[in-house]
Amino acid sequence: MRGRKKRGEGFSLLEVVIGIALVAIAVLGLAEMFTLGVLNNLRAERIANASFLAQQQIDIMRNLTVDEFTALTTSNGIDLNGDGAMDILKDEPLDINNDGQFDYRRITEIQVDASGASLSFKIDVFIFSREQLNAPKDELLLNPIRSGVRSKITTAISR
Repeated sequence: MRGRKKRGEGFSLLEVVIGIALVAIAVLGLAEMFTLGVLNNLRAERIANASFLAQQQIDIMRNLTVDEFTALTTSNGIDLNGDGAMDILKDEPLDINNDGQFDYRRITEIQVDASGASLSFKIDVFIFSREQLNAPKDELLLNPIRSGVRSKITTAISR
């Protein structure tokens, strides 16, 4: 060792730059994964809300009488409590967080089947996102998948 020059200990500038670049690449990858996770959580929340709104409409429909169903099949909505405001609408915008902006559009389709011993109603509830608020109803129902349906529930109710 006496004949050799003593080399300085530590990292060279090139090693430091390469190390910083590798750490930056790893952090960017983690940031992208975090962003993707947040977007997936938002999408899942929208689908869960839409499923809840569709199920809520089905639960309301299960409590209707034959006369109320009949009135609903021929009109866009019915007033259940007589206050002049429609309590159930077949096509309605929904503001779920009361911020003054509509978040979803709920469309309810009712078909009557009187061929059996009892009166049967087939109910389809579609939930669309706010982008479909002004779209024509017939166009949305013609191809709900292409129109971006968030939730669809079909059920039958007999009376």
